[in-house]
Amino acid sequence: MAFRPETAKPLNELAEILLRGPSSLTPGERELIATYVSSRNDCFFCQTIHGAVAAFHLNNNEALVLDVKRDPTAAPISDKLKALLAIAGKVQSSGRAVTTEDIQRAREQGATDLEIHDTVLTAAAFCMYNRYVDGLATWAPADPAMYRESGARLATGGYVESTVGLAAAQR
Repeated sequence: MAFRPETAKPLNELAEILLRGPSSLTPGERELIATYVSSRNDCFFCQTIHGAVAAFHLNNNEALVLDVKRDPTAAPISDKLKALLAIAGKVQSSGRAVTTEDIQRAREQGATDLEIHDTVLTAAAFCMYNRYVDGLATWAPADPAMYRESGARLATGGYVESTVGLAAAQR
């Protein structure tokens, strides 16, 4: 992000809107969607940093984040979030994999059309973010404490300002 600020700005603004903007999904739920997609894409940095942000929003519940990454159908989350994660997982493999039955199931579990839209957009965006990060062989620290600290900073400060500081710290 620090290498090309003019492209980082709209990418960070999109993350800010999707993960922190007005929504009936909590920031923790939205971060779980980003974490789950990043995990399925095997993007270590994104699944770890967004997992840390999700955990922060979920009362530091790192175990829940791991449960969602392993098997969201068995994780102790709402049926609505399970249905949305099923859609996100299908978007991760191919947008065409999402069926009308998947959308109907999410609606039956209480998901709104806006929540479904934002889940699809978040999953698609994180496929791009994951490929961007991994395609540039971005350095990813191994220390979980670094992710907890950065996750707390992103959770409270947002993506537009905090990501610039995070990228600078990683150089």
